Amino acid sequence: MTTAQFYEDLLSAVSIPRFVKVHQRMEDTHVENPYTATVEAIHKCENFPKIKQGDSVCIACGSREIAHLKEIVRAAVDTVKAMGGNPFLIPAMGSHGGATAEGQKEILLTYKLTEHEVGAPIRSSMETVEIGKTAEGLAVRIDKYAAAADLIILAARIKPHTDFRGPVESGIMKMISIGMGKQYGASICHSLGFPRMSQNVTDIANVVIAAFPKITGIGIIENAYHHTHSITVLSGSRISEKEPHLLEKAKSLMPKIPFEKCDALFVNEIGKNISGPGMDPNITGRSAFMGRSAPDFDGIAVFNLTEESHHNANGIGNADVTTERVYRNFDMRSTYANSITCMDPFSVKIPVVMPNDKLAMKYALGIAYKADPIHGQKVVWIRNTLSMDSYMISEGLLDSAQKIKNLKIMSEPQEVPFDSNGNIIQPDWT
Repeated sequence: MTTAQFYEDLLSAVSIPRFVKVHQRMEDTHVENPYTATVEAIHKCENFPKIKQGDSVCIACGSREIAHLKEIVRAAVDTVKAMGGNPFLIPAMGSHGGATAEGQKEILLTYKLTEHEVGAPIRSSMETVEIGKTAEGLAVRIDKYAAAADLIILAARIKPHTDFRGPVESGIMKMISIGMGKQYGASICHSLGFPRMSQNVTDIANVVIAAFPKITGIGIIENAYHHTHSITVLSGSRISEKEPHLLEKAKSLMPKIPFEKCDALFVNEIGKNISGPGMDPNITGRSAFMGRSAPDFDGIAVFNLTEESHHNANGIGNADVTTERVYRNFDMRSTYANSITCMDPFSVKIPVVMPNDKLAMKYALGIAYKADPIHGQKVVWIRNTLSMDSYMISEGLLDSAQKIKNLKIMSEPQEVPFDSNGNIIQPDWT
């Protein structure tokens, strides 16, 4: 008897429901031309630092998949050159990329931030320079290339963080304190735990801003469709003053799964390019640090790890079951480097591993013991937490879905198609 057949027998009583495709209408305000919008935002910026002929300008970029990042960075590079500066890029991503200079550079190249595409070289290093201390005595360090530049510009998406709350979460301030701090700086910032994170990010970033008054941030907000909603450029102390307001705007645009309680969530793929913990807890309602919240799922199944994640499976611990495919792609070195830095053992714990997608589905459904036997299992099936405009729901959610104004049912109920190995023949998500 094969392993798959063994589990098939154990889970034989669990049925997989039929699914319908739904479209979710969300706020779709966006900039038509991100390149032009970036150039205009730089020129509109209050107190944008004066660039002298020959000044070196560091443009810091993170590890997340940001819509139109290449165009935004290219706009910053071209504008700096037009002002007489000499721009270069650095990875500003804490311990990501396996906490190595080569791994971090490779992430930028994945997003096509090559010298050919954006017009500036990459200088990647894990070496940092200490520039001061916070009032509480935390050492403040930033990338050695950034510290030596005449001007620092950060291209950062502003959004709710996945594991802590505060006036400042993910964005420019976090990229200053954790991203440019590399592994050492990220570890220092996490040293007092997630309840203190927002304050630590603010304190460390303010030390950097005071030491480098010419620092500037390109604040990118995306809408629920993963399109660029707006671009705001903030310089110096305006960063700490204005970023909390931009965060509130970003929160208002976040997509949501419009069901309070469900039996299971199926997630096609997770990855560091999608969210820090692979799948955004703001969407899934499952966080290693903040626990469970609406939408609350009794079972979460993850089927794939994105190629762009470079085998970093951080966040897989928030799933209840995954597949052998994900397990084989799990690289402990790159994943655990992130875990050690963040002091987060929970997000990297390996869940139950099933031989294929079908059995992973059955396992997640099997542990959802509260499923309604009359109306059927309530299941949401998404591509990933960045793609929330179109997804699948089980027949058990149809009655609820028909009462939700911004949700449109797009198909008749259909069985999930599997290949001969028990893996999903992917549905048309569009």
